[in-house]
Amino acid sequence: MATPTTKPDELAAPLDLLLTSATRPFARRMMPDATWARLGVSLAKQPGAVAGRAGTLARELGNVVAGRSHGAPARADRRFTDPAWQHNPLLRRIMQAYLAAAETADGLVADADLDWRDSDKMRFVIDNLVEGLAPSNSPLLSPLGWKALIDTGGLSAVRGVRAFARDMLSKPRVPAMVEPDAFAVGETLAITKGAVVTQNSVFELIQYAPQTAKVRTVPMLIVPPVINKFYVLDLAPGRSMIEYLVAQGQQVFLISWRNPLARHRDWDFDTYGAAIVEAMDAVQKIAGTDTVQLLGICSGGTLAAMTAAHLTEIGEADRMAGFSLAVTVLDQTRAGFALAMMSDRAAQAAIRVSARKGYLDGRALAEMFAWLRPTDLVWRYWVNNYVQGRPPAPFDVLFWNADATRMAAALHRDFVLMGLNNALVTPGALSMLGTPVDLSKVTMDAYVVGGISDHICPWQATYRSARLLGSKDNRYVLSTSGHIQALVNPPGNPKASYRAGPWDAEDPAQWLESAQQFSDSWWVDFLGWLAERSGPEVDAPKTLGGEGFPPLGPAPGSYVMEK
Repeated sequence: MATPTTKPDELAAPLDLLLTSATRPFARRMMPDATWARLGVSLAKQPGAVAGRAGTLARELGNVVAGRSHGAPARADRRFTDPAWQHNPLLRRIMQAYLAAAETADGLVADADLDWRDSDKMRFVIDNLVEGLAPSNSPLLSPLGWKALIDTGGLSAVRGVRAFARDMLSKPRVPAMVEPDAFAVGETLAITKGAVVTQNSVFELIQYAPQTAKVRTVPMLIVPPVINKFYVLDLAPGRSMIEYLVAQGQQVFLISWRNPLARHRDWDFDTYGAAIVEAMDAVQKIAGTDTVQLLGICSGGTLAAMTAAHLTEIGEADRMAGFSLAVTVLDQTRAGFALAMMSDRAAQAAIRVSARKGYLDGRALAEMFAWLRPTDLVWRYWVNNYVQGRPPAPFDVLFWNADATRMAAALHRDFVLMGLNNALVTPGALSMLGTPVDLSKVTMDAYVVGGISDHICPWQATYRSARLLGSKDNRYVLSTSGHIQALVNPPGNPKASYRAGPWDAEDPAQWLESAQQFSDSWWVDFLGWLAERSGPEVDAPKTLGGEGFPPLGPAPGSYVMEK
């Protein structure tokens, strides 16, 4: 683990924080504790700084009342874009007073000069309090709310109350980001043609139908996250990574994880590692090859990396023609807010909660995730859904995000303890299927992707994670997007770009300075990398499945439909 003096890469919220903190209600995370006490003691030792902040605030509030204040929101602040906040004298003064108080609160935390752990904890609390108290959120003050009330003859208020009651009566008890019927899996999302070719209690294996006369010899097996469902990789047509790869002649297979119930509480790292190995066996037999390309995404990438280490340890590394990771953190040396919030006590408490239920509820993860970005993921929808009484705009990524899954208790335990101890950094600190995990022995060609604005898997952490691998022929790609948009990144977007190069620099910042920049989506670059390592082209198979693996049903299968 990082020492208390280690500086985090950014105010991020990696998987470990979500898994640890999601077991605690949001209100409890906001309650005063020892960190608050240390903030108070530190400020008490600096009466001059506190007095200075108070005096500055008092003078600014005086200017606000007198109409002399020049306070204005930042250009990127979309909360106060309605003209009424500028032209209505009362609303302008309320906004300016709020901005002055928010600046003072932020300054006091900075003046306290806490260590980075306490500072990040307090900023989480202060940010949520400040964002929640914004006058733009108030139905009595919001000009958007009043205009909607007039435009609809009062119906907006009725709709807002109904939406509030609906959202608060069930978890995750945050404003809905998308209507539950905005999309339909298998009808408008996850519609790339394919078939389930094998199934067990843990996963379904989907083989996608070729769309070209010729395909690459070596197939790809995708290991998706164990949180949420696989179809973030197969969203609407034109936005599906799977559709793109298949259309370019790549043979694609994908694991669809089952949504575990309480009776599956004992599924752990080994359960999922064995599932990946079983899926690889099936892919090789169906495709008639000795090797596969293995791609792991987020938490699925962690499992895939551990499985790759296991296969290497038992002498079967040659089963992987290449190894790829996307938005995956293996090294959490400076994992930002996650590491600040984690402790052995918190980890054990989280483990006990999931052990009692048999799983970690995905809706609790969704709530925690929302409160980590309150402006974008809570209050924006509060104003739209409740104050204005409008349904949220349909967006496929948010529909996927709301389609939460559970995590088996044993897997939750394993992930939390792994993150708490940063165990993948130390060879042999963890085991997979009875063999020690040493990522430095994973030496096949590797391709790793990060997102520069990713707040779940900070790109610096994904870069350090790549360097844990022993691959000599390697490529690190940094997309200009965040955690999900780095994946949902179809070609043709004029604003898209990426940087790429070998991970030869020790420091991520040094790599960023030297990496070559390219326009368009990294999907094109990845396809080229795959083509060089996926063998010659052969005739596409006429049917899906094979001997011992008859098609069991059409994609996207049945497990993805389970709630």
